[in-house]
Amino acid sequence: MAERPTFSPFWHRVRAMKPRLRPHVQITRQFYRARRWHVVRDPSSNQFYRLNPIAHEFVGLFDGNRTVEEIWKIVLDRHGDAAPTQGEAIQLISQLYNSNLLAADVTPETEQLLQRGRERVKKKATQQAIGIMYFKIRMFNPDRYLTWIEPILRPVLNKWGFFAWLAFMIYCITQVLPEWDSLASGVDSVLAPANWGWLIVVFVVTKAIHETGHGVICKRYGGQVPEFGFMLLVLFPAPYVDASSAWALPSKWKRISVGAGGMIFELFVAGIAALIWKNSADGTIIRQVAYNAMFTASLSTILFNANPLMRFDGYFILSDLLEVPNLMQRSMKMLQYLWKVHVYRLKNETPPTSSKGEAAILITYGVLAMMYRIFLFISITMMVMGRLFAIGLLLAIWTGVMWFVLPVGKFVHWLATGNNIADCRPRVIAISLASFALGLGLLGFVPVDDHRRAQGVIQSVEDTGVFFGSSGFVVAAHVRSGEFVRKGDPILTCSNVQMVARLADVKAQIAETEALEQRAMGNEQPAAAQIARERLGALAEQRDYLQERIEKLVVRAPRDGRVVGQDPEQLIGKYVEQGTAACQVINPEDLRVVALLDQHEADWPTGLSLDEYSAEVRLFSRVQEALPAEIERVVSLQRSLPHASFSAQGGGQIETNPEERSGLLAKDPQLKILLRLTDAGDGQTQWVGLPGERVRLRFTLPSKPLLAQWIDRLHKMVQGKVNI
Repeated sequence: MAERPTFSPFWHRVRAMKPRLRPHVQITRQFYRARRWHVVRDPSSNQFYRLNPIAHEFVGLFDGNRTVEEIWKIVLDRHGDAAPTQGEAIQLISQLYNSNLLAADVTPETEQLLQRGRERVKKKATQQAIGIMYFKIRMFNPDRYLTWIEPILRPVLNKWGFFAWLAFMIYCITQVLPEWDSLASGVDSVLAPANWGWLIVVFVVTKAIHETGHGVICKRYGGQVPEFGFMLLVLFPAPYVDASSAWALPSKWKRISVGAGGMIFELFVAGIAALIWKNSADGTIIRQVAYNAMFTASLSTILFNANPLMRFDGYFILSDLLEVPNLMQRSMKMLQYLWKVHVYRLKNETPPTSSKGEAAILITYGVLAMMYRIFLFISITMMVMGRLFAIGLLLAIWTGVMWFVLPVGKFVHWLATGNNIADCRPRVIAISLASFALGLGLLGFVPVDDHRRAQGVIQSVEDTGVFFGSSGFVVAAHVRSGEFVRKGDPILTCSNVQMVARLADVKAQIAETEALEQRAMGNEQPAAAQIARERLGALAEQRDYLQERIEKLVVRAPRDGRVVGQDPEQLIGKYVEQGTAACQVINPEDLRVVALLDQHEADWPTGLSLDEYSAEVRLFSRVQEALPAEIERVVSLQRSLPHASFSAQGGGQIETNPEERSGLLAKDPQLKILLRLTDAGDGQTQWVGLPGERVRLRFTLPSKPLLAQWIDRLHKMVQGKVNI
């Protein structure tokens, strides 16, 4: 570790101060990684500061009578090299003073050094501006409400209540899992414009219950919740409470309980909604509202609140589990420290931690958080621009400035005025420019594979369905799913006793009528003979019809191929109606993949020859397996969809024309590409799925620099989201 300078040139400004802790300040002992720490807190402003044992002893001597120099010498005599240096002491006093935890009569010169936080409101406004995607509006103090509800819930706010909640959630899961197909198909109804009003109401209510969970559990453990308000989460209202007083709780498990309390309450609501949904009739409002609550209270909780890369519940839970406080800030400082030490070769830099294990955690989290921030910025701004272009553009510019341009400005200011690089400023500037040029060169001039993605559907050239030709009970299955059959081979045999009896009765009537005809002819009764012959014709038609129906009780393969779909043996003993689907017989030679590309992506398929790019296919049911595909041809732009699964109503991403009832007419033209699946080994076509099954496709285009790819993608994303 670099040597710490003991003395500071600014010591004369603070040496005569006689600081004291404010009387309302609270200090709580905590343990992180088997080390003792002390959290200093101002309950009136929810300001916190963490001290190690020596710093706590240093601060504990602030009684308003001793000077800073006297206190520093006492600690120096007791702890020697472990005592804070003069620079560290100044930094500690400044931070406590800015956090309103310290009181002292200071001179204007010292006030300037300590930078008293009198502009705290302005600083908070600046933070709000930087985080415009999570803008907060304070509403009221919820203490009275939480004080009323906490005693009511106290009997279940313990480990036994948690186990009961866990058992209830398992029960709810077992109840709705058999209805998985209905659950999956209901997503379209949630996203339908007609449901947006109910969805917003349900979202706000469930999030209010979520925040009540945080507040009640924080109150249960003695914390204060002074603020309730609304957070404009990407311009969408979401309730929030200020439960930051939980940071001072001595037990990490209590802090984790406060962090997880909101998700526990919200998932409980999702469980109740799931039971209501399961026991409600289709098409009713209560069923749709219950589905909305189940959808928002489970999906949003898992994707957002439990995500540790965002400063929501999962972040604070992870921080306590890892016992790494201030995880986000310290991870950024750790990355800055590594860059300064290993790239700039600066001396006397102090790392945010001296623990190797903690350093590894900070580095890993810092890298992941930076990558996720970039992903979040791009995805959210593109989504908003697709709906509200002007607002989305302003949001993108503002967030880009605050998240990226402002840090770059601070970095340039540090290069120009930083005291710690005064002796090596030219070298640091040269390294910075070289690093920028190297990064720009790698992004702008080094070609890498250009991948484009699309969705497709497996399609058969011929109809692959096999249907029951007659109604009856299935009595035998001659093949299993996956077996190969020849044209005409029996697949299933059905039985219809009534139809056989009717055939026997018709044959008996035919024999009787033939006898009547012969008798009439023998008695020279031509009229009676003619009536008998006409009846024989009608009976013969009935016999032929019944014989045809009985022959169709044996379901035969319409072509050579492989039996797929439901297993025929599972149909034994069931009664089936005529025309019911039995299975499918597919021919691998007739299978192909149909992919659709937006018109804004039509330039590369039409501008490149088929041998200049390749494709691979992944089935939705087997995404881990990549299958090579041969591109047959590119069809011109068209609006008709080859399959309903491409439409938004069918689970795809293509908007259809609302005036067209079939739902197979796209609002915008789509480029159609036909591909044939091949085997990676011998080049023979292989069977991989069912007609109508959705697939993901990845096209590999000629290599281009990443910067060129990003610019092209950004241009296409904007074109795809807005009409420009």
